[in-house]
Amino acid sequence: MPPTTTTLSSLLAVMLAMLSITLGASLAKSLFPLIGAAGTTLFRLGCAALLLSLVFRIWRAPLDRRTLLGAIPYGLSLGAMNLLFYLAIERIPLGVALAIEFIGPLTVALLSSRHREDFIWLALAIVGLLLLLPLREAEQAIDLQGAALALGAGVFWGLYMLTGKRAGALLGAQAPALGMWVGTLLVLPFGFGGASEASFTLPLVLTIAGVGLLSSAIPYSLEMFALRRLPLKSYGILTSGEPAMGALMGLLLLGEQLPPSQWLGIAAIITASMGTTWHGGRRRTDPA
Repeated sequence: MPPTTTTLSSLLAVMLAMLSITLGASLAKSLFPLIGAAGTTLFRLGCAALLLSLVFRIWRAPLDRRTLLGAIPYGLSLGAMNLLFYLAIERIPLGVALAIEFIGPLTVALLSSRHREDFIWLALAIVGLLLLLPLREAEQAIDLQGAALALGAGVFWGLYMLTGKRAGALLGAQAPALGMWVGTLLVLPFGFGGASEASFTLPLVLTIAGVGLLSSAIPYSLEMFALRRLPLKSYGILTSGEPAMGALMGLLLLGEQLPPSQWLGIAAIITASMGTTWHGGRRRTDPA
């Protein structure tokens, strides 16, 4: 059966969201020396929240129990995920951080499974992680604190997927804007110090606006569009390619050179994520 126009538009939305996120993360790293990773996160979320609020006119949304139940869990997971991820890429390359971040939702999927074949994907993910985190002393060994922050971002990424689907069902297109405001409030205590010391020149303001658009406003709106129309299986398989895209953007835009072992580690985690998502989706749809 050929894919419908809605399906194709949803697939395109996910691909564009991944490209936008990796471009935005590459641009965001240029702000770290000026306002810090937490300050960059604060401005990113706040700028995106303002832009999305104007586009979707969130003041029309009633501030009732339904709105709070949708926006608060979604916004908290979104804010924590972004903060931990930016703190991670301050210490480790972009592609490596994205690959480690995938361990979070991958582990959740594997822990909920009781099928033997899933141990293959678990073993492959462990091999990939070991390749990214060499135990021997090496010139390009990965910072362990940065890896731990990326893994924490992965935990909240899994929660973001679940709460985002619920928020989209409850709030529709206004969900990203409402979630961004909740995330901004969460990050405010961590990023206020760096943000308050910034000298707001025109190039800095334009860069912040670009990061807000590329990293938050555009991709989260596209992802919300896709999450409301695609099964989580399809969404998960598509986003599994994000670490490779991040590694390429890091190489092209930031000059982040990775040794062959870390490219293999990224490939192993991507394969494990795709395999788990695909087989998990097939088991849920197979008749009893």
